[in-house]
Formats: sequence, C-alpha cells, structure tokens
Amino acid sequence: MNFKQKLHKAINASGRMTILGVSTLSDRVTEEMRYGGKHYFEMADLYEQSGKAVAAYLNTEDAMITNSASASITLAIAGLITKDDPYAVEHLHKVAPNVPHEILLMKGHNVNYGAPIETMVSLAGAKVKEIGYANGCDMPQIEQAITEKTVAFLFVQSHHCVQKNMPSLEEVRNLCLQYDLPLLIDAAAEDGIDQFGTRCDLVAFSGSKAIEGPSSGILAGAEPFISYAKMHRPYIGRAMKVGKETVFGLLAALEDYGKNTMTLKEQENELRVFQSLSTLPGVETAMTEDPAGRPITRCRIYIDPSKAKLNARQLVQALKEGDTPIYTRDYHANEGHIDLDPRPLLPGDATVIVERLNELLGDSVHV
Repeated sequence: MNFKQKLHKAINASGRMTILGVSTLSDRVTEEMRYGGKHYFEMADLYEQSGKAVAAYLNTEDAMITNSASASITLAIAGLITKDDPYAVEHLHKVAPNVPHEILLMKGHNVNYGAPIETMVSLAGAKVKEIGYANGCDMPQIEQAITEKTVAFLFVQSHHCVQKNMPSLEEVRNLCLQYDLPLLIDAAAEDGIDQFGTRCDLVAFSGSKAIEGPSSGILAGAEPFISYAKMHRPYIGRAMKVGKETVFGLLAALEDYGKNTMTLKEQENELRVFQSLSTLPGVETAMTEDPAGRPITRCRIYIDPSKAKLNARQLVQALKEGDTPIYTRDYHANEGHIDLDPRPLLPGDATVIVERLNELLGDSVHV
C-alpha cells in the first residue's frame, strides 16, 4: 500500500516549523544528498572535513554537524561539563553532579520551542539556573548568579523569548568575558549566520530553518569547546548523529545560503493577495514586521468576534481541519489575530488560503 495516499499535504503559512517539516529543499540540495547517499565514505573523516567546511561558512574556528539544533545545545553543554576528560565523557551523568554543571538562563529565555529548552540542558547532565523574571532581567541579577558551580551562560536568540526589559547579547557577552564564562547562543532559526562567531564561544543553528537544508543542526564556535563536544560523538552523541546524505545536503544549502532568500519587497508582493480579506465581516489586515527583528514581513489578520462568524482561535482550528490543512502563525490567536508568513508558501497556496478564508468567514455578520 502506498502510504503517500493516506497523507494530507498541508499548506504552511506559519513559517519554518518543525511540525510541518521545516523547509522545502532545492533541487541542488537533493542532488547533493543523492550523491552522498550513493557513495561510501570514512565517516570520521567526513565529519571532520565537513565540520571545517561549515566553520568556514560561519566564520568560526571549527564546527560539527548534528541532527538538530537541540542536539547541538546538548552536546555543547556536555562538552563544557566534561572538557577533555575521557572518563567524564563516558560516564557523563554520573560525573556531572559532582563538577560545575549549572547553566545560567534568563527566565524570559526558558522557552518551549516545540520542546522545553530546559530538557536539552538536562540531557547534557546540567541544571538550569534561572535569572530574573518572566517580564524582565538586569545585569546585576546575572552577575549575582555566577558561582563556582556555573559552567556556561545560555542565551536564546529567538522570537519565542521575552523581548522587553532584557539585557542585550552584547551586554551578556561582555560580562561573560569579564568572568571568563563560556557563552552559548541558541540561534536555531536566525539569519545572518556568519555574524555570531565573534559574539560568543559556541552557537547552535538549525540546518533546516534559515539555512533551508535537510533536517540537521550545527554547533559552531571556538576551540577547545568544539573539541570537547566532539568527544561525545561515540556516547550521547550516538543518538544525535547524521547520515552522509545529510552532510552533503547541508553543505550545499550553506553554499547557496542567501541566494534564494525572499527580499522584504518580494514578501510584501506575495502578501498583497490577502488584502482582499479586509472586505469580509469582522476582518482587517495589515503588514507587520518580525518582533525579533528578523527580515520578515507577514500579513496580520485581525478578527472581530462580534462581527465575524468565527473568533481567531476557532478560525485556526477550522483551517487545520479542511481537506488541505492550512497552518497559520497562531501564537496570538487568543488576542484576536493570526499571521500569514509568505516565505514557505508554494505556488498556488495563497489562492487556496484566500478561498478557504472566504468560505469560513464570508457569510452574514454575527448577531
């Protein structure tokens, strides 16, 4: 039986989301994956050489390819705990509680991005030490949290995090330099991937989000921290390895990075079709910028539940339940609006979205 016949192809107007397979792959990326899959290599050599190639793209001293940004975070922290002690590497979770193993993390950065970031820290044998509050943090609070148990500071560069009343990356970096404290950045979905190497000791990226490669992750940064993480490959890293086809696909995506990225003008042009939705009862549309400062423009759809047939939450669910599931960016549905991201839309998707929204919201005004 062909399992593909049972699958529903979804329309992704949400963004590069793991639950929808993140990104579509270019022909060149899939061709390179085919090349990798059709040949044999000494994997240790492939990992080492590909890591050097990745580091060159990112302007860092070294790098390693993992199966996800989450895995990169875990391996980075595991390496920071054990350093180059082979016994500690092999017995990570026995040793970790008896050596420095606290990771400083601002409370507003202790997010769930599809999985709790605290879980990735725990997998490495470490423990999160939260700093500040959900609505803010300041530098004195961070400085007071540093103790002899502190092994690193984890800074999450993400739209998921609290953006206001938080220290900047530069402020945190300067404090870490003052205390000789390693700084790890989770930049999983960030653009400008070659800009982070000088701002931290270690940085984790998703290979399949902004880079638009196959499902994978990157850990990049300075020595000896990358070498420490590499020592875990035969141990906890065994569950985080990638195949040879993924390595070739990711390198192709890095080589092409930025060449096919939609400009803000192209994004705005793609979104114009949604402006007609403002004629529906209780609906208004507007162009919005990414709250975390990334070069993304989205169409925001405001729903007035007193006039529209459905409120924003009901609309989100109805869109997912159609013959062709449509996923929107629904983080603020409880506030009465959803966003449409133009970047993952395939040819014809925008038309289907407009037709479906007219179907769901185009009848008489609510009374």
